[in-house]
Amino acid sequence: DPLPPPLPKKQLQRAESLPEPGSSHCCHGDPEPRAGSILYSIPPPHEEGTPPQDRPSWGPKKPLTKSQSLRESLAWSSPQKAPSPSLKELTFGTGDGELGQLLESPVGVCGVVLGCQEAALARLSAHMQEELVGPEERQQLLEAELAGKRWEALGVLDPLPCCQSGDAWYFRVGFTFQHSQLQFAAKVPKPCCSSLVVQSSVGTHCSIQRLLGRFTDRLPRQLVLPGIPGKQSQGPAREDPARPILQPVLQVLLFAEVPQQTLADFVKRSHALHRTSPGHYERLGCLLLLQLCMGLEHLRGQNMAQGDLCPENLLLVQCPCPPRSQQGQKEPLGLSLPRLLISSFFKVQEKHRPCSSSPEQPWSQGLAAPSPPAAAELNVGRLIYQILHVDISLESIFGFRSKRLPEIPSLSIYSAGLKRLATLLLHRDPQERVSIEQARGILQVLLWGPRQELFARSRKSLTLLRGWLEVKRALLLLRFAESWAGAGASPGLEEWLCCQYFQGVTEHSLDRVTRVLYA
Repeated sequence: DPLPPPLPKKQLQRAESLPEPGSSHCCHGDPEPRAGSILYSIPPPHEEGTPPQDRPSWGPKKPLTKSQSLRESLAWSSPQKAPSPSLKELTFGTGDGELGQLLESPVGVCGVVLGCQEAALARLSAHMQEELVGPEERQQLLEAELAGKRWEALGVLDPLPCCQSGDAWYFRVGFTFQHSQLQFAAKVPKPCCSSLVVQSSVGTHCSIQRLLGRFTDRLPRQLVLPGIPGKQSQGPAREDPARPILQPVLQVLLFAEVPQQTLADFVKRSHALHRTSPGHYERLGCLLLLQLCMGLEHLRGQNMAQGDLCPENLLLVQCPCPPRSQQGQKEPLGLSLPRLLISSFFKVQEKHRPCSSSPEQPWSQGLAAPSPPAAAELNVGRLIYQILHVDISLESIFGFRSKRLPEIPSLSIYSAGLKRLATLLLHRDPQERVSIEQARGILQVLLWGPRQELFARSRKSLTLLRGWLEVKRALLLLRFAESWAGAGASPGLEEWLCCQYFQGVTEHSLDRVTRVLYA
C-alpha cells in the first residue's frame, strides 16, 4: 500500500509561525534590526474573520505577536511623528509588565525616554497655557453670563482709563461671577475707529485679545474720555442739574485681560533700562517680538489679518504670576515680562480695514500699500528698530538712495541677531524677505539656542543638532522639576514660551533657521 500523504495543515501552521525567507527577527541579545528588515516593513495583519488557511499563498503572513508589538512601538516612537497615546499615558506608576515590553523594542531605553520627554513637554505646555489664559470652559461660561449685560450690571472701578491705545480707551470694570469678583477691561473705541469690529471667533491664543461680550449703551457720566472735549464728565461739583450732560452712545467691548500700557508706552519709558541693563532689556524685546509673531501666525491660521500693527495698538498685560527667576525678588516693573496682545484684526476677505490711528502715514508716498501678509513682515521689522530705540521710518526703508538700513548698536548678545532679523524682514526684494514663521524661529534660536559656539568644535550636522536638542529637552525638564519642587506658584510666561519651542522644534527646522541666522 502507498504511504499516506503528509499532513499539509501542520506544515502550513508551522510555516505561519516562522519569519519570511530572507528576514530576521530581533530577539534577546540580537543586534538592532537593519533598515529593510521585517521589523521596518511588516505587512498589515489579515482582516479579522478570514481564516488563515483561506488566504492566498502569496498574501502576507500573520506576524508574530511580539513582532506586532515591536511594529507598534516603532510607529509611535518615530522622531518625526508625535508621541502615541501609549507614550502619553506612561507615568511613574505604569506597570513593569508594560515597561518590559517597551524596553524589549528596538528603540530601547533611549527611544522610550525621548518619547516620554516629548509627551511631558506637551502636557506641561498645555497646563501653562491654561494658567495664563484660563480654562476654556470658564471662558465660555463667562461669555454666556455676560450676554445682554450693560453698564448697570458692571461696576466701574476707575473713572480714568487704565490704558489708552491708538484706537480705544480701556476702563477697569468689576463683575460678580460664581460668588467671586472679577475684573474685566471695557474697551470704548475712539470716534475715528467706532466701526472697528473685533472678531470673537478667532480662537483662544495667549497673544490675541479675546472678546467676552459686547453691547451698545450710553457711557456712564463718571467716565473720563481724555482728549475728547465735550464728551467727558465735568465732575459732580460742576454739574448743572438743569442742563445734564448727555454722554455719547458707543459700542463697548468686554475683555478678560486688563492692559496696563501699550508697547509704545513701554518703549518710551525704558530708555534708562536699555542703557543700564542692555542684555536684559533686549532679551525682553526678543520675548515681546516672539509673542507678536506667534499671534500673527495664529491669525493667519484663522484666515485673519492684523489691523494697524503699530506700537500704540499692541497691548501689554501683567502676567497672573511672576516668572520663577523673579519670585522673591524686588525688581522694578520694567524688568518683568508682560503678555503682548494684538487688539486689532479683521477677516482677510473684508474690503475695509480698520482705520489707522498712527500719527505717521502707514506707507510712504509713491509706494503701493502691500497686502496684509507683506505688511506684517515690514511692520515687525520696523518694530525691532523702535524697540531698540533706533529711529526709522518707511521712507528710510524704501525712499532712500543708499541700500543700508540704520545702524543698530551692538550692546548685548542679542543685538547682532536682532539686526540680522530686521535686515531680513525689511529686505527691498520681497522674495528675499523672511516670513513671520521664519522670524519666529530666528527669535527662538536667539533666546534659547543653539548658538554659534556649538559649531566651533564640531561641524554642523543633523546628528549634532539632534543630540543638542535631546540633551536640552532633558535639561529643561530637570530644571522644571528642580525649580517647582515645593513651590506653590505656577510657571511664568517665559517658561511657557520656552516649552513651546522645545516641544515643536526638530533638528531639520534648527538646521534651516541657523543657516539663515548665522549666514
